[in-house]
Amino acid sequence: MAIHKILVVDDSKTELMVLSDLLSKNGYSVRTAENADEAFRRLGEEKPDLILMDVVMPGQNGFQLTRAITRDPQYSNIPIVMCTSKSLETDRVWGMRQGARDYVTKPVNGEELLSKIRALA
Repeated sequence: MAIHKILVVDDSKTELMVLSDLLSKNGYSVRTAENADEAFRRLGEEKPDLILMDVVMPGQNGFQLTRAITRDPQYSNIPIVMCTSKSLETDRVWGMRQGARDYVTKPVNGEELLSKIRALA
């Protein structure tokens, strides 16, 4: 599956800008959401090929949102990569158990992230 459209979910406007810039400069079409409600609205508007998911957000956190998306038959085939400052091994394992396909810690290494995205394609 080719990856062209990426939804970035993060409550930090700075992080959204950094990731959007990195991805768009590498040929990806990027949409953003700052929380779970907005993420579900974006999913309904246009189905992305990949979701980059922060964990620490107000309201529903990224673990909960990942679980909700991967259990929804309409969206369960969209790969999710956790992209978070939570760097403990237990966090990584928990993220993968919620349905994430990969896990990247902040600050994001651009080459590592792009490599992981290409590996999912």
